[in-house]
Amino acid sequence: MSLTLAQRLDRLKVRTAELAHWRDRQSVVIDGWTFDGEPIAHHQDWPHRKGTVHFAASAAAPGDWPIEEVRLQLDLGGESLITLLYPGGEAETFGLDPYHQEFPIKGREFSIATESVARFPFGEPNRAPKLNRARLIWLDEPVHKLHLLLRQLGEAADVLENHEVLPHLIEAAEQALRSLDWPSDTSAYISRTSGAVMQQKIWELPELESNPAGLNEAQSASAGAAYDQLVARLKELQKRFPPNGELLLTGHAHIDLAWLWPYGETRRKMRRTFNTALSLMERSDDFRFNQSTAHYYAQMEEDDPELLERIKKKVAEGKWETVGGMWVEPDTNMPTGESLARQVLYGQRYFEKHFGLRHTVCWLPDCFGFSGALPQILKLGGIDSFFTIKVNWSETNHIPSDLFWWKGLDGSKVLTHTFDNPMHGYNGFVQPDCFVPTWKNFRGKTQHDTSLLAVGYGDGGGGVTAEMVEREVQLRDFPAIPSARWGTVKSFYEKAHRTATEKELPVWDGEIYLELHRATLTSQSGVKRKHRQAERALITAETIASLAHLLGAAKPQSLETDWRVVLKNEFHDILPGSSIREVYIDAEQELDGVIGNAKAEQDKALKALSAQLPAGGMADALVAVNPSLAPRPLTARLSDGTVLSSADTVAPLSVAVFDRGILKPAGMLKADTHSLENEHLSVVIGKDGAVSSLVHKATGREAIESAANQLWVYPADKPRNWDAWDVDADYAEKAVRLDRPESITLAEQGPHRAAIRVVYRYRNSTVTQLYVLTANARRLDIETTIDWHDRRTLLRTLNPVAVRSRTATFECAFGIVERQTHTNTSWEQAMFEAAAHRFVDLSEPGFGVALLNNAKYGHSARGNVIGMSLVRSPIYPDPLADEGEQSFTYALMPHEGAWHEGDVLKEAIDLNQPLVTIEASGLSAGTLSPLGVEGIPVAFSGLKPAEEGEGLILRLYEPAGRRGRLSIALLSGWQASGPLNILEEPIERAGPADIMPFEIRTWRLQQS
Repeated sequence: MSLTLAQRLDRLKVRTAELAHWRDRQSVVIDGWTFDGEPIAHHQDWPHRKGTVHFAASAAAPGDWPIEEVRLQLDLGGESLITLLYPGGEAETFGLDPYHQEFPIKGREFSIATESVARFPFGEPNRAPKLNRARLIWLDEPVHKLHLLLRQLGEAADVLENHEVLPHLIEAAEQALRSLDWPSDTSAYISRTSGAVMQQKIWELPELESNPAGLNEAQSASAGAAYDQLVARLKELQKRFPPNGELLLTGHAHIDLAWLWPYGETRRKMRRTFNTALSLMERSDDFRFNQSTAHYYAQMEEDDPELLERIKKKVAEGKWETVGGMWVEPDTNMPTGESLARQVLYGQRYFEKHFGLRHTVCWLPDCFGFSGALPQILKLGGIDSFFTIKVNWSETNHIPSDLFWWKGLDGSKVLTHTFDNPMHGYNGFVQPDCFVPTWKNFRGKTQHDTSLLAVGYGDGGGGVTAEMVEREVQLRDFPAIPSARWGTVKSFYEKAHRTATEKELPVWDGEIYLELHRATLTSQSGVKRKHRQAERALITAETIASLAHLLGAAKPQSLETDWRVVLKNEFHDILPGSSIREVYIDAEQELDGVIGNAKAEQDKALKALSAQLPAGGMADALVAVNPSLAPRPLTARLSDGTVLSSADTVAPLSVAVFDRGILKPAGMLKADTHSLENEHLSVVIGKDGAVSSLVHKATGREAIESAANQLWVYPADKPRNWDAWDVDADYAEKAVRLDRPESITLAEQGPHRAAIRVVYRYRNSTVTQLYVLTANARRLDIETTIDWHDRRTLLRTLNPVAVRSRTATFECAFGIVERQTHTNTSWEQAMFEAAAHRFVDLSEPGFGVALLNNAKYGHSARGNVIGMSLVRSPIYPDPLADEGEQSFTYALMPHEGAWHEGDVLKEAIDLNQPLVTIEASGLSAGTLSPLGVEGIPVAFSGLKPAEEGEGLILRLYEPAGRRGRLSIALLSGWQASGPLNILEEPIERAGPADIMPFEIRTWRLQQS
């Protein structure tokens, strides 16, 4: 009875596995190793596993071994950078990890030196590292090639399933195996195969030879003949069953800047991975490799400038492709629009300076959703294409296309591609069972004939292996599976753009929301708070210094060095809160440094600005700078800690000098244990500590329904996977409301500021809130200090408001996004937690209520309830995430009209960046406005020194979706240029109005 195809395929795999045991003809062990200078033997434990250690040894290949067939095999017990040094001074460096353990050599004698860590690629500690293997082998090349080809044939047979080519493939493999002249000597055979899984199950193996014989010349030649025979048969079959589809391969090694390891380890991962890629390029003219992230190359300037120069040469040859155009691969949900603009500005400038090129493809394979502001930012940075695969991770709904135009808030479009590779996504493999499903899943194949596929071990780096390069060559002759060739990402998109001119591609309009990893908007709130403070501090420092320059002070210096630190910490596993504790210790220290530097720059700029103010006889002056485009009420905290809240205002982008002696409170301010009231708001705090009434006096409307600022704890915040990343949709099924405060007291009672303190306790944690009202306030601030000591819990504030609307407005980078408040469809149900920057607003015609914040991102709007996540405490990958104390402020703001009519953005700006003040003397009262913006209301992004040449760069944006007239008013002697892009270069601008909905506009301000 003949075997079935399935049985024959099983037998083929067993016989293929047998070949691996004869892959080397001979081997010699490398002895004489040292560990940090002390001897260490094979299979000996490392003396310690702290930090970076150094192995060293010398090796020599036997004289009768052909050098081109010699391989060095190493397994030292962790990840390593290994350097082989030859007598003539030539050296070659490789990365060593579980996937890269075999290396070619260039000379018979050499020394080995390593930098090693007892870690695996994903940061896992090797708790018992040993020197596992160190030997030279004489590779039996015919056996190696035949073994790999048969493995690939078996993989192809598995994935092609019922394809009619299948019996032909199996028959061709069987013929090749039958043609082999194979050894059978008992002792050598048992010794060679002793490591097989089946043999390892035997109760007791017989005595084994230490170095059993390999194939003789005739036997090896039979393997070579079998290989040639099989290749010829595959070529014949390819004519009958041609390739189905086409993939462009890009070698890749996604290196997370920090994640399950600290950044110091990433610096070593870079060197290991980059050296490996270069070594493959030296041995293959076809291989292509891409690497994003300007920051990595800047780091190489410091750590290994010689390596960077070698990379530059390969870039010039077209083999190494720098991609992305951004400083890092950032999260795009949480950075402000100006930060995202700086990612492109400083990224493109770096690549142009050091590699002589700019990028046209934004490469963000692994980020957790994408802001609708991104297409316009990219287009203004010279980037017209976008790549990600993360959209495929959504758990409920999927974008229906994988080659499409992505249209942003303003209507800008970038050509977008994503591939769906079920075998490790962007860390793909070069093998048939990766190619076939990736092509099968490509929905755009009816419009475009090629899909992209990134291959190589990644996340923890490592990249492409020599076997992958060899596999690509063999697979060129295979029938039925997609053809695949190495190429560049740029060339793929150039071809796709040609297709887009010939065929109508689908369009996705607006943000790309990832229906997964929603908790990254809240986890590790400490770094999120400091990141926002650093952004605002840098923008404000630049703005004040630029205003001073407009008034006559010297041109300020670029703050690019500090911006680079902020941009680095926007990386998609740092800012989202999905890294280990060591990463956040470093990140918060770095951001604290930026904040300190920016505050010092602000102080310096204030002094320069004050020096330009008119002198006078005022002995007790208060200088206030408004670094925004909205007139601001004068509220200031003085050096002695007192607060001023007057009826005076400070004009946009201006400096005002006030006489402190005559400043008065804005008006009536009343307070007792349970109520606060000024001319704009009347507030009642209930016995439960929540806001039981919030009356907007101008309309007489009660702003809330039942109680606002309800604090809820969710003790079952235990997602089924991805602890720091995810919050499951049913997290609220178990909830505890904090409605029995320990105390409610009147904390402050003055003419300028009043406050009620409420203290709650939940198990081991404490929440202290100050309800604050100033004399001129149009919002109720809730200054919050949390001392958190409970794991796997989520704390949120819920705010039922007296408003009915089917949509809520969430601020995002350079604008807003409107989201449904109902759950009619699965798309709306899945969006139960979404990003907002400084506010979420719920409005009906004539009235609305906004929830503002200065440090939070995770929000919800369901029905009439606006929610915001305050703290969560996962245990993986940081068991102490958000443990301890943190402080932030959020606010409730009722208003007339829609959000853009009721000054919501102005108040959100004021909460996040108060007026900057300094106490002075010898000045005259008055206001100087060196820069004015006239026309429809727009928002301020930044005012900074030009990166090249003279002048300042002003960037504004339309935040609400309107269009209209806009002009810049400057002091005499200054003029504004025509429109610029984000790279600060002139552009041709299209648009019937001076500014269009959600448009970003940039000018250079120069002295005429």
